Amino acid sequence: MQHADVKRLLDTQVARFNIPSFIPDDPISIPHRFSQKQDIEIAAFWTAMLSWGQRKTILKNADFLLSLMDFAPYDFILNHRESDRKKFLSFVHRTFQPLDALYFLEFFQWFYQRESSLEQAFLPFISHPREDVGAALAGFHSLFFSLPTAPSRTTKHVATPVRGSTCKRLNMFLRWMVRKDAHGVDFGIWNGITPAQLLIPLDVHVDRVARRLGLIQRNQTDWHTVLELTAALRAFDPQDPVKYDYALFGMGVVGTKEW
Repeated sequence: MQHADVKRLLDTQVARFNIPSFIPDDPISIPHRFSQKQDIEIAAFWTAMLSWGQRKTILKNADFLLSLMDFAPYDFILNHRESDRKKFLSFVHRTFQPLDALYFLEFFQWFYQRESSLEQAFLPFISHPREDVGAALAGFHSLFFSLPTAPSRTTKHVATPVRGSTCKRLNMFLRWMVRKDAHGVDFGIWNGITPAQLLIPLDVHVDRVARRLGLIQRNQTDWHTVLELTAALRAFDPQDPVKYDYALFGMGVVGTKEW
């Protein structure tokens, strides 16, 4: 397909999938239960980190996780005592174990006692307004595991580009927090990072469709593939390249007759 044809197809598919009816069956539905910024951030981050495997299982376990926080994540994070963490010993999602949950709680409490928004765990690592979020992801990973009690096994649940990971779940979380448009799927509650700085959340569906459309030439699927694909999408919309996540993911899962 020609460049203009690919753009036309992707724009059509963005309009098809970036709509409120996308929300209920997607993990983004979990943070959409809340209106307070910090509740949204905590629910969104934790749900994004659990977003691998079957969607029904992700939604079920994220709901159970929120129930352990009395469906008030920010209040729980700020005010819970160490003894309140015992009930998280029953939380498991695939390889995410109670030890991991306990550290997430510890980091969140430590962080929110010092800062009012999780954006401040990413933003200081971006040195230039035209810089993408790669350095922010690496910096966040270092900050997240900076507490002396950080278990080494938990590091696998929060990715970093330093290891060559695609950082799919972190990039998805940032899309949720940063992108804003009239359709109301993404939250757009952060203002220090712009949509132009975001990088594509690269999963198997996005990867497969992008390769079929000729947007990826690299053989491997790694951090450099994320950069390659995002660069190709910036050619279609330099201010909001990651909106095409809706098109590539939707086409990969649901399909379309137009290609």
